[in-house]
Amino acid sequence: MSIFSRLSDIINSNINSMLERAKDPEKIIRLIIQEMEDTLVEVRSTAVRLIADKKELERKIGRLEAERDEWQRKAELALEKDREDLARGALAAKARAVETLKILHEEIAALDEALAKQNEDLAQLQAKLADAKAREKALATRHTVASSRLKMRGHIHDERITNAFARFEEVERSLDEIEGKVESYDLGRRRSLSEEFAELETDSAVEDELAQLKARVKGSAGGTTGA
Repeated sequence: MSIFSRLSDIINSNINSMLERAKDPEKIIRLIIQEMEDTLVEVRSTAVRLIADKKELERKIGRLEAERDEWQRKAELALEKDREDLARGALAAKARAVETLKILHEEIAALDEALAKQNEDLAQLQAKLADAKAREKALATRHTVASSRLKMRGHIHDERITNAFARFEEVERSLDEIEGKVESYDLGRRRSLSEEFAELETDSAVEDELAQLKARVKGSAGGTTGA
């Protein structure tokens, strides 16, 4: 069953509302586009027939105008020859041609109005179709992005990755144990003479720097008090 039953249904339709209610928006938008494209073909076919009818009427009008002018010429000729009866008949034939011309011009006017409406409908239909195709592209992009994200989430939560990280942690624990064994060899070990002197020199340097710092601080405090 078609989503739309008439051209006016498409033109007056609210695509946003349709997509919001749809369980499968991608499928609905494809159906909408297909319906619009089919309707577009039908409307153009109708327009082609209307244009052909108009051209045929224009040819008839041209022939009748020539016929009307010819009866006018004949009426004038008959009067010149004192044939009033023939002039009267020519004028009657001309009147019939004029009446037919009036009807044909009314038909032309109706066709022009119908073509103008068709042109307006085609413009609105093409705008709707362009909108629907843009939405189809947007939906396809969203679907691709969502699928990629879902695939990535699947990889992130993959048990194999979890197991790999668990193995990394096991390796780190093994390295911690090895490093601990290395450090354990230094526990309780008597320091060498060089190490003791190095520590003594470091302590002496620290004490000297501390003394200098105290002197500067004390000097600054004294200067402030004197002021």
